[in-house]
Amino acid sequence: MTLSEIKKHLETLETIEFKLPNGELVPSHFHVTEVGKISKTFIDCGGTLRQESVINFQLWEANDYDHRLHPEKLLNIITLSEEKLKLRDVDIEVEYQSDTIGKYGLGFDGKSFLLTSKQTNCLAKDNCGIPTLKPKLKLSELQNQATSCCTPDSGCC
Repeated sequence: MTLSEIKKHLETLETIEFKLPNGELVPSHFHVTEVGKISKTFIDCGGTLRQESVINFQLWEANDYDHRLHPEKLLNIITLSEEKLKLRDVDIEVEYQSDTIGKYGLGFDGKSFLLTSKQTNCLAKDNCGIPTLKPKLKLSELQNQATSCCTPDSGCC
């Protein structure tokens, strides 16, 4: 989800809730303690120089049960961040504390913001020697396909 998308969703909500990948909700007394711009410059295992930029939201929960973040307050924080940090409309990454700081993607299901699992990946598979996985096929299925497309009146011969 990009910055413009979260702003659009926040304009329609009365309350904000974030849902973890396992379906549990982040406690309703969470705070957004940071909105930041993260730029990463790196070289992948194939030797290609790459750059990434994301907007980072950090969610934090404390013993403050009396204050709940409302959509208009988060919109104000985002607007201030756009001005001060000169944010572009790029993807949002969310940090949330579990056993360690977890990094999540962000989705929306019409009611809740969804913290989505992120995975590592090789960005240079064609350069680093990792073989590509070939789909496994059953010979019996291939024979069925061959006979079903090549019947006497199919016109294939």
